[in-house]
Amino acid sequence: MTTTHAVARPHAASAEHTFFTAMSVAILGGVCAGFLRTFFLRRWFPEVRSASEPFFALHGMVFLGWYTLLVVQSALVAQRRVALHRRLGVLGSVLATAMVVLGVTGTIIAARRAEGFIGIPVPPLQFMAIPFVDMLLFSALVGTAFALRRDPQSHKRLMLIGSVAISTAAIARWPIGVLEAGPPAFFGLTDLFLVPLVVWDLVSRRRLHPATLWGGLALVVSQPLRLVLSGTGPWLAFARWLTELPG
Repeated sequence: MTTTHAVARPHAASAEHTFFTAMSVAILGGVCAGFLRTFFLRRWFPEVRSASEPFFALHGMVFLGWYTLLVVQSALVAQRRVALHRRLGVLGSVLATAMVVLGVTGTIIAARRAEGFIGIPVPPLQFMAIPFVDMLLFSALVGTAFALRRDPQSHKRLMLIGSVAISTAAIARWPIGVLEAGPPAFFGLTDLFLVPLVVWDLVSRRRLHPATLWGGLALVVSQPLRLVLSGTGPWLAFARWLTELPG
């Protein structure tokens, strides 16, 4: 019996590493699919409207760097190169901080346009609530993940959920009419990335890991709440103040 358990443990660890690496690749793929026409191959899709400000080139490269690093970090753990994984964690913390700054700044830049957010038939001050809360949620989830880096099971789950949380902008741009279908479509498709993690926990642990439960709930519950928030007087006043800041 002892020998059986000893053999089973490495197999379980290998399956777990494969799962989290595959999840990271799937999230990266989903993000790239969304921005393929408006960022990566925009020269070949001139008919698709995209941000013209040079700022968004930097914004896109930093965010792409995050998702690429997510895959690299998962692969390093799978290869048991934990020391390098930890060293690259410093780069991850720098990227995460830069992403929050760039994400909030990009939201303000887009809201200041005469046309507002490209392709969004919602008043810009109102729509600002969606990306703004994205960055708050990303900060909370990834910040907690860094704080719990000595708890690998919590750390890896919160990193994934935090990365999913800011993938909505890319998912909304999938060339299948997601943006036109509105929040139920792009929020619903975002949440589908949580399903494999839930299934993995239920199959491998017979219950949800607390990080999956609370991180996933935070993401799902935030989605209708930000829609409610977006139309309130206090939010609109705050959003107006942000867009009127110098710079």
